[in-house]
Order: sequence, then structure tokens, then C-alpha cells
Amino acid sequence: MFFDLSPSRRRRLRPAGAAALALGLAAVTGCSSDSGAGDTTVKVGLVASLSGTYKAVGTDLRAGFELYLNTHDGKLGGRKVELIVADEGDGPPTAVPAATKLVKKDKVDALTGLVSGGSVNAVLPLIDQAKIPFLGSNGRPPVKDLEYVWTTSFLSDEPGKAIAPYVKEKVDGPVYAIGPDYQGGYDELRGFTEEFKRVKGVLANPDGKTAWTPFPKTTNFMPYFAEIAKTDAKAVYCFYAGKAAIDFAKQYAQSDIADLPLYTAFVTEGSVLQAQGDAAKDIYSVLNYAPDLDNAANRKFAADWTAEHDTQPTTYAMASYDAAAVLDKAIADAAKAGDVTPGTINKAIADLGQIDSPRGAWEFSDKAHAPVQTWYLRQVRPDGNQLANVMVQDLATLGG
Repeated sequence: MFFDLSPSRRRRLRPAGAAALALGLAAVTGCSSDSGAGDTTVKVGLVASLSGTYKAVGTDLRAGFELYLNTHDGKLGGRKVELIVADEGDGPPTAVPAATKLVKKDKVDALTGLVSGGSVNAVLPLIDQAKIPFLGSNGRPPVKDLEYVWTTSFLSDEPGKAIAPYVKEKVDGPVYAIGPDYQGGYDELRGFTEEFKRVKGVLANPDGKTAWTPFPKTTNFMPYFAEIAKTDAKAVYCFYAGKAAIDFAKQYAQSDIADLPLYTAFVTEGSVLQAQGDAAKDIYSVLNYAPDLDNAANRKFAADWTAEHDTQPTTYAMASYDAAAVLDKAIADAAKAGDVTPGTINKAIADLGQIDSPRGAWEFSDKAHAPVQTWYLRQVRPDGNQLANVMVQDLATLGG
């Protein structure tokens, strides 16, 4: 399948691109032994939040994986793919039955996705029992048994760890830390607070500990902002995503602390930025990807994404796109060595070298089965007639 993705043709080709995507996915999800593919078809299960607080994140995870398939003839490693998608919802109560169906009933050869760190922890016993590779494509908490566990995104404490020294350097005074009270929030804020304290930073929180907001029910952040205003905070660091990020950014801009610099992980990432509008201006964020990174892989990825979606690509889509790229290489290597099974795919993943990614080249660390990668500082600034997360500078390389 060939796309002319030059800027002058993107809008004109968008309907055709969307139609091609629909046709391509129909072919992909229609593969089975009855189609004549037989044992050459690989089943991949994708679990993502397609409803609930993190619907925007989960939708991008699905779209990123589908984009890779659509631009590779619906194949991974030269084999047709049957992609089976399930809804993670807001966490473990819905994630576990969704993953269980994919593993036990659909008998997928590999599992990918999962937005919530809590979902990852809850699904891991299923992965260990079935002995199939799991390629997480969003933040991952610490895991003891990594034999079948990989992530193409990041460890959940890394964003805060990457930006903490920069915040200490730029902010003349204490910083207030706030986040949601669930596994992902704990990991994200722990990364920041531990590294911030290590570099001699001081938290403005009265008890020296992160302020937690109930998840997912917190929609009114104004009382929390009023408490921050009572402290000597010179800046705020937080982690929120999805709908919570929209509420947080909009209310922050209208609060008594609107003049305090806001440093974040994920608050302005994805479609939430459009919903936040001018309230997001000047917010700093730390991520392993920015849409304007200048490398060949990103130029292709961004052009293909924009042709289909008419929006900027996100780190969620990129990490899921890379999960497909990893499976593409691993399945091809497994096929060369003999049979393609969950076990041989997993072994091939372990033997992969560098992945040529839109974020820049990376590879799995032996210790954590997570990317050794660069983290970037971005700021919301005008880009033409719209706001965008513009890359400011490299922050750190983490992993290993």
C-alpha cells in the first residue's frame, strides 16, 4: 500500500486514507484458519481503555498499533495478523476479564496495551501462567518476574526522575507535588519526589509528602489549589492524564496559583490539549517523545498519523506503534529460526537490538525489559494557528 503523504496532499487524501484503514483492518481482524492463512496467522490481543477516564489514552494506543499494521499490509514478520481488541476501562476490575478472554478463549500469541499500572499488576499472573509475551505500551510499575514482560513505553517513575534536576535548577524555592491516588500516580510522583530530594530540592507540601487526589472521582481541583496557595510554593509538579488532565489544567489557569510555573507529566499530551485550549499555554511537560523530533522515522510516523487522524501524534500512539514494530521484527526472527509460537516470539524479543523509533533509536535494557531512551522537555506554545507541545531540550537518558 503506497501513500503520498506530502503536506499538500494530506487533507485531500484523508478520506481515502480512512477508507484504506477500514479496509485494511477488516482484512486484519478477519484473518483466521478459515481464510486459508492457517498457522501462518498470528493472533495479537490489545487491551486499552476505550471507555472511562483514560479513553483518550486507550484510543491512541489502539490507533498507534493499527497504524503500523495499516502501513505494513496488515502483517507482522511477514505473517497476517488477527488483532483482537478489548476494553480495559478504568482499571483492574475490567482489565482482568478483558485480558482473560484474550488469553484463554481467543488464545492470542502476544498481548499488548494496558493504560493503567494497576491493570498491569493485575494481569501479570495471567501472563506468567499462559507464558505469552506481554508488550506494555504505557507506563509500567516495578515488576519482579520479567521473563515474559516487556514495555515499549517507560517505567512509571522515569518521567519525574528525568525532569526533577531541571526543576531544581530553574525554580528558586520549594515545589508542590500533587497527583492521583492510584498505582500510576504513586509511581510517577515517587520518581519526581525521590530524585528532587536527592538533588537537594525541597517540597512545599506542609508534611513534605505528595498531596493525593481521589481517583477517578476528583473533578474539582480548586480546593487543592487553595491549599497550595497557602504554602510558599514557587512551582507545581503533577501527573494527570485523560479527562482529569483537562479538568486540572483548565481550573489551574483560573485559580489563585495560576502564576506559578506548572511542570507535568502527560497533562497536555494528546487530544486533551485541544480541550484545554489557552489554559494549557506555557505548561512544561516531560516525555519520551515530541511530535516535532527531527528524524526520518518520526517524519514518516507523523506524516502517516496526520494523514489518517489530522492531529499530531502522541507518545501513547508512538509507544503502541513501536510495540507493533517490535513484534514485526521478533516474529520475522522467530520464523527464520523455526516455528512461530509465543515462546519463540518472546525469545526473539529478548535478542532484538536497536529499534528505529520516532522517539529516536532505543533498545530494551536487560535489567528492566524497558527502553533505554532520551527524555525531552516540551512546552505548550503556538505552532501556526494551534497550540502544540514543542520540544525545548533533551533532559536525560534513562534505562538500564
